[in-house]
Amino acid sequence: MSKYVIFSDLDGSLLNHEDYSFEEAKGMLKVINELDIPLIFTTSKTKLECEILQKQMNIKAPLIVENGAAIYYLDKEVELLGLKHCKIKTFIDLVKDEFEILAFSSMRIEDIMEYTLFSYESAKLAKLREFSEPFLIKDETRLSELEVLAESRGMKILKGGRFYHCVGINQDKGKAVEKLKKHFPNCISIALGDNYNDVEMLRVVDIPVLIPHHEGRYIEFSAKNLIKAPYKGSLGWSEALKEIIL
Repeated sequence: MSKYVIFSDLDGSLLNHEDYSFEEAKGMLKVINELDIPLIFTTSKTKLECEILQKQMNIKAPLIVENGAAIYYLDKEVELLGLKHCKIKTFIDLVKDEFEILAFSSMRIEDIMEYTLFSYESAKLAKLREFSEPFLIKDETRLSELEVLAESRGMKILKGGRFYHCVGINQDKGKAVEKLKKHFPNCISIALGDNYNDVEMLRVVDIPVLIPHHEGRYIEFSAKNLIKAPYKGSLGWSEALKEIIL
């Protein structure tokens, strides 16, 4: 049997967009654990959020957090690819009034709960950013202006499922995946994602899996060996991996 390593987005992929459930993926998660396949969360979520999910899913593997900003290895070593949150927040604070930005750092826990449908505890953990700043912008036609300003400060803007994310210009999920792949030589690499911040990750693996986003459509993306999951969320995640692994 071939040896695999799996890099997976969470929200909208392994976790359903609407309720963050992974119920429909539990059977496949059990198979992955039994086959001892590394499942590496590659997500916009924070380390603390990921660690809770790893415990719930009985997963022990490195983490790629906050859109490729940092890799957390099992031996507790951290490899930083992005910028510290304080620097990103300074930039967002500088431009938030001009661009009518509502940033995570400015939101109350209750605001985050409203926008994300998180529980209080989950919203509290989501706000503890180390390397990125999620935000909403009132007028999306001004994004290109904001992107130019961000670039001049060594940053860039990524689009996620619910929020935009301001991150370091030299980071993305793909760069982090390429670094981690070296720790799994001779493994076939699989990546699963549903949105534009997953594209770089999907480009650098042997088998990219594109999951329809929460509205049921696929983003525009093409690649060699691309598999399109038949359903959105955790069910599509599970069915696509069954096709590859079983």
